[in-house]
Amino acid sequence: MSLRGGDPVEIGGYPLEARLGSGGMGTVFLARTSSGRPVAIKLIHQQYAGDDEFRIRFRQEVAAARRVSGAFTAAVVDAAPEAEQPWMATTYIEGHTLAQRIAMKGPLNGAELRRLAIGLAEALRDIHRVGVVHRDLKPSNVVLSPEGPRVIDFGISRAVDQQTLTMTGRVIGTPPFMSPEQLQAPRGVGPRSDVFSLGTLLVYSATGHGPFDADSPYMTAYQVVHEEPSLGAVPVALRAVVESCLDKEPEGRPSADELLVLLRDLPADLGGTEANGAGTGRTRDMITQHHLSTRATPAPNAPATSPDGPGTGSTGTPIGRRLRRRWRPVLAAAVAVAAIGGGVAVLQAGGLGGNGGGTVSADKGSSVAAPGATLPAGFRPWRKTVPGGRADIPDELRCVARGDAIFCGGGGVVATRIRATDGSRVWTAKSPGVPVQGSHLVGATDDTVLGYRFAAQDAPQGPPSEVVAIDANNGRELWSVPSGAQSTAVTGRSQDAVVLGSTVVTVDASDSRFEARDAHSGDLTWTTPFPGGTLCAPVPLGPQLLAMCATHAEVDGSEVRHSTLYTLDRVSGKLGRPLAVDGPAVPTGVADGRLVLLHEHMEGTASTGYDGVARVDPAARKVTYSRLAKTYTGTPGMADGTVYVSSQTGLVTALDPATGRKQWSRQMGVEGASGPVEGAGALYFSSATGRVVALSPRDGKTLWTTDPQADGLTGEQGASPRVTVAGRAVIVAADNNTLFAFDTQKPPKSG
Repeated sequence: MSLRGGDPVEIGGYPLEARLGSGGMGTVFLARTSSGRPVAIKLIHQQYAGDDEFRIRFRQEVAAARRVSGAFTAAVVDAAPEAEQPWMATTYIEGHTLAQRIAMKGPLNGAELRRLAIGLAEALRDIHRVGVVHRDLKPSNVVLSPEGPRVIDFGISRAVDQQTLTMTGRVIGTPPFMSPEQLQAPRGVGPRSDVFSLGTLLVYSATGHGPFDADSPYMTAYQVVHEEPSLGAVPVALRAVVESCLDKEPEGRPSADELLVLLRDLPADLGGTEANGAGTGRTRDMITQHHLSTRATPAPNAPATSPDGPGTGSTGTPIGRRLRRRWRPVLAAAVAVAAIGGGVAVLQAGGLGGNGGGTVSADKGSSVAAPGATLPAGFRPWRKTVPGGRADIPDELRCVARGDAIFCGGGGVVATRIRATDGSRVWTAKSPGVPVQGSHLVGATDDTVLGYRFAAQDAPQGPPSEVVAIDANNGRELWSVPSGAQSTAVTGRSQDAVVLGSTVVTVDASDSRFEARDAHSGDLTWTTPFPGGTLCAPVPLGPQLLAMCATHAEVDGSEVRHSTLYTLDRVSGKLGRPLAVDGPAVPTGVADGRLVLLHEHMEGTASTGYDGVARVDPAARKVTYSRLAKTYTGTPGMADGTVYVSSQTGLVTALDPATGRKQWSRQMGVEGASGPVEGAGALYFSSATGRVVALSPRDGKTLWTTDPQADGLTGEQGASPRVTVAGRAVIVAADNNTLFAFDTQKPPKSG
């Protein structure tokens, strides 16, 4: 809605464009940063500005929101909690709130409901992992963005390590979505209070009403504390999970991490509300839970259960009720399996299956491993963690294979050498500073590994980031050079150095020229200044090299819409003639000797996905463009001449780069996956949790999927591929510097 009379025209130097809404504590406005980035500014009502208790709460809100920066929350851009009228600016998230969505279109169901549940559980994990309790999770605080749900408004949240404010005479929260302990003893509220609220939110999303709704807030609060929830209209598969969240006692509820294990293994369509509808399309873990709930040995003095009917045991207790008391053993078993190597669901024509040997059965004519692919000599499955220079950075590595050596880098690790056979470390070079997200290993030659090093914040004056060359055999540092920081904005990538043969090409610290060096000796072979008024980045084109450039004005304005490509001679560094490319376009890979770029669809300054593909033929000096049938949102990549986009919810689409036509589209069982990596007869996608899916390149059919291996954020988009192929072995990088490897013909068995 437009600004009203009396509304400010700017807040903290941010010009206001519209009023987004107003609540009891403040008004939210749409504004723009100097670069044009949209932000939401929450301006506290004047009557609260002089309330010392409220100011303390607002400072806590700002501090809590700053601590939370996951893929399913809104990041803080700026704030002034001490201003005469306090305010806070966060990333603007476009979309209706969950409350608005339910009011307009009614309850959610099927895959949409499952995606919401997983997204909200991941948001809670992001919030809780940094020691924050939200305490006001409700439909109006969930925004349904095109990329997935976002949790906003940390107005009454608190850090677990802070004292809770005493709110004399006030109940802080929204009764239909509050936990029993929040209503009874708010000072003792912990993370599992948010899990209870999430349970109520999922019931509301599935039915349009809460599980404890009553005629008055007082009766609702009474029912929350004393009565059983109303879950009859909730799909039975989800009901089993929700009921565990709504346990009256906090210790009876799963944590956000444990909840994710349950939610990820729900059937894609969730089934109906009748218990006997739970079998259709259910996954391996739901079958396991049902088996345990009907066949497990009864505890002492507990009534035995029997499979007398499809939905109840001999006592007539619904499946969901039984599962609420049994989720912990099921989760404990799942976590134990993940700790020793994970599980695999093998999809066959007849449904889920596997065999005692752990091998994969595939349809006739389909092979998981290409003929001739072999394992490294002496290989056996392994799982390792590589310590970095900063223990508080839950980062990921990226790896390349060279013979029997695996070289990895990223986060607090400049580079490390791992034996492909058993995962043992030969050497590690650490980085002491805070890394740039997405900056991983530069590359490797036969005798040299190149990575990024970031300076510690308390280090003496020096380059904030460097490209470092390390002897591949002994881990000795050979040389280092300061690296640029701005040229990455031209390509949208997070690193500005490339390795071609025995040469490494970097951007100098002043972002003004290319520098080429012998990768091992560090000897400078040539330098080439950027064309006047531009910033550039190196882009590999097979054995060739291109320079992709954009004007300072477009880079400074975060709107690179008119790129220029030049050939860059590898021997002399001489630039070829300019070739204009309509943009914004992101280099994605190479097909038939041509550079493939995906065209971004922009709404203002925000990219909403990809709606076209461009192919650049430098030899013929020709650029061809093809429109895509729709805008695809997600993480792009290329393998074997095909473009792939994997969405945050696990939908992967294969596109022909020459025509833009869709070749196939498949729903994976892995959300937020990056990839693809091609090898051993399959395409591999993997998420930060270490879940890996192998797809058939021909039609996208799922060959197998592994269980999670690490605690990671699965909502990240634009991440580089996490899988490295070494013959028949795959090496996978996951969060917290976790690496693991297994035989593609014998992926980890199902738990």
